[in-house]
Amino acid sequence: MANTLSVNDISAVVNAVLTNAQGGSATANTSDFTTIAQIALQQGYDPLTTAISQVTSRTIFSQRSYNAQFKGLYKDAVAYGNHIRKLNMIDKPVEADRRLVNAAGTPYVDGDEADQYKIAKPEVLQTNFYGQQNYQKSLTIWSDQLDTAFSSPAEFGNFLTMIMSNANDQLGQVREDLARGAVVNLIGATATVGTVRHLLTEYNTATGLTLSATTVMLPENFKAFMQWFFATLKTTMDMLKNRQYLNHVNPYVGGVKKLIRRHTPLEYQHCYMLGDFINKSETMALSNTFHEDYLKKMDYEIVDFWQKADDIHAIDTTVSYLSAGSAETPSAIATAAYANNNVIGIIFDDEAAGINLINQRSAVTPFNAMGCYYNQFWHETARWFNDNTENAIVLALD
Repeated sequence: MANTLSVNDISAVVNAVLTNAQGGSATANTSDFTTIAQIALQQGYDPLTTAISQVTSRTIFSQRSYNAQFKGLYKDAVAYGNHIRKLNMIDKPVEADRRLVNAAGTPYVDGDEADQYKIAKPEVLQTNFYGQQNYQKSLTIWSDQLDTAFSSPAEFGNFLTMIMSNANDQLGQVREDLARGAVVNLIGATATVGTVRHLLTEYNTATGLTLSATTVMLPENFKAFMQWFFATLKTTMDMLKNRQYLNHVNPYVGGVKKLIRRHTPLEYQHCYMLGDFINKSETMALSNTFHEDYLKKMDYEIVDFWQKADDIHAIDTTVSYLSAGSAETPSAIATAAYANNNVIGIIFDDEAAGINLINQRSAVTPFNAMGCYYNQFWHETARWFNDNTENAIVLALD
């Protein structure tokens, strides 16, 4: 009887509900009196949108701003150009001191000279980013909607506010999901090139246990593992602060491997952790002391799911990445299938992944005098990027 426009007597239903509540037995269906939000309307469509009823006594404008994730990935906008170059310095070894000995390594004798004009060129490696991605959104606004669908100009104004808020939420989710894709690609690429901490393997080796991703979650195992894990996580973050050629791709160029020394101070580190794992650690094993004391110094974010909302652990995609190559094969972009259900997090340098919102534009058409409407368009041009020559470490529960 609910979800109709008529007024229905439900006294029999009320009596049945009261009977049940007071200890008796009666047949009472909640569907008899519970109103369910539905898409189909029962009466009088607005002729322009065919979605808003004409006769209402009160209108509720459903409006709730969406707070998108991955804000730490946004970089400065690049206004012009489709090609961005990045210059990297390659370390060269230190040289023998020539103050006491000559080039042969023996003490100077009469007639020797110290040649201070020998060339020692700095070695620079250039990497490049190409491409931009475009998308748009549009909607139509009629000026005379208010005559048939709303009771006042204020109500129509609230409707327009709801429309614009929804459009902004949709665009925000587009950016979020594309940013999620950039993170997932970095995870898959980093794992493909081998920069992974296999946490269970390390833990079993250190303790002599043989835990699996299932048995480690048992109460008698989980707390000890989490204590070890957070200590390991802190050590990993500390190690990234040192200049090393570990934890990133060192490409072969011209048959020579270019060893890029990278260091990532804590304030330049991003740490994205799977929410399910962190929530269990806080409720089953540890407090959030580690988060407050250490992770607040960096861009730390809990990710609700990696790729699929209905399978939060799953990653199953094809990733692109910069392969290191070899002395015979130059470094180049490659693709690979990647699937994993055990990734719990990733730590990466600020320049390893990001988003450039290059252009964001909103514009409206001239008013259509015949149809009494105008169209509004949103255009965005952006770049979602990974740089595998920057530090990144995948944390996997395997």
